[in-house]
Amino acid sequence: MTTSPTDASPASSLDQLHINGIRCFGYTGFLPEENKLGQWFEVNLTFWLDLSRASVSDELEDCLDYRGVIETVTTLVQTQVFKTVERLAGAIAEALLDLGQFTRVKVCLTKESPPIPHFHGHVTIELIRDR
Repeated sequence: MTTSPTDASPASSLDQLHINGIRCFGYTGFLPEENKLGQWFEVNLTFWLDLSRASVSDELEDCLDYRGVIETVTTLVQTQVFKTVERLAGAIAEALLDLGQFTRVKVCLTKESPPIPHFHGHVTIELIRDR
């Protein structure tokens, strides 16, 4: 289910944690050479979760394990081959929700140099998924 971050749901009242700048080399793309040669992607994440316990306990077990999140994203981008960035972003959201430590995740996946003639920008997909 896709929702807007402004939706008035229980998740919107939770705390947010951001992990930005996960850069990975992967093989997602419609063109065969993208699947073979690969290209750079950047992933930025927002998690909605209850940080009240972590904010007073100062204990790692009360926090989201950033290392596990980064490893999950990096492994997925580097090892999975999809035709579309939309599917890759969806796969990242699904894998992260399986970690079970939060209620909502936003995945911003940027294809840094899509092979489009006369285009020197980038393309970003933004998905928000709830558990």
